[in-house]
This record gives sequence, structure tokens and C-alpha cells, in this order.
Amino acid sequence: MKTFIRAFFRTLRIVLGPVMLLKERLTRPAGVQRTPTAQAAIDQQCQSLALYQFSTCPFCIKVRQEMRRLSLPIEKRDAQHHAANRNDLLQGSGATQVPCLKITEANGQTRWLKDSGAIVAYLRERFSAAAI
Repeated sequence: MKTFIRAFFRTLRIVLGPVMLLKERLTRPAGVQRTPTAQAAIDQQCQSLALYQFSTCPFCIKVRQEMRRLSLPIEKRDAQHHAANRNDLLQGSGATQVPCLKITEANGQTRWLKDSGAIVAYLRERFSAAAI
């Protein structure tokens, strides 16, 4: 029975994955337009961030859409197909839950933000037009 359930969900992922990626591409939001100086400052701040994600995870898609809307060039690390990224995620956050945002503070300390809603709220608070 366990094998059947795993096969069912694996097949479901194989069928729905491309559909979800197509929907993400078709509903891509327009990014925030900033002056080149302001965007350069944002780009600099984003170098201390990394998003651990799976390509077809709906919660990861939600975060990536917000990153596009806010024009944030945050590094995306595939924790599904790259074992090194998955191990980094497990070592740092204590779980392989995605999406997970790695935040490296100016003093060198690292924080891990795990929930998609919390990540989106953090990005909006830190990078919205009003916050800049």
C-alpha cells in the first residue's frame, strides 16, 4: 500500500509540475521600477539572501512571484535535485522544509526563515517601495 501511495504522488508531481511551472511563467508579475542607484542598493542587499526551494513547490512559486514583483535578484538554490544545497539547508535550518530563506546579517550571523507567508512578509517589509 505504501508503494502505491508513493507511486501515486510521484505520478501526480510529474503530471502537475509542468502545469504549475507554465502557470508561473504566464502569470509573472511586472517588477517594481526603481532608479538605477536604488536598484543597485537593492541588488547589494540581496547578496546576503538565498532562497532554498523546489522548482514545482506551490509555496516556493508564491515566494518567487513576490521576488519578481519586488525586482529582487535573490539567489535561488535547488534543494530538490542538488544534494549539497539540501545538506546545507538541513544543517542550517534543521529541516529540509522549503521554501526557506537564508538571511546572513552584516555581523555574520545567519537566520533561516521557513514559512512562505513569513518570507513574503519579510521581503515586503524590507524591500517595498515605502521601506526604501
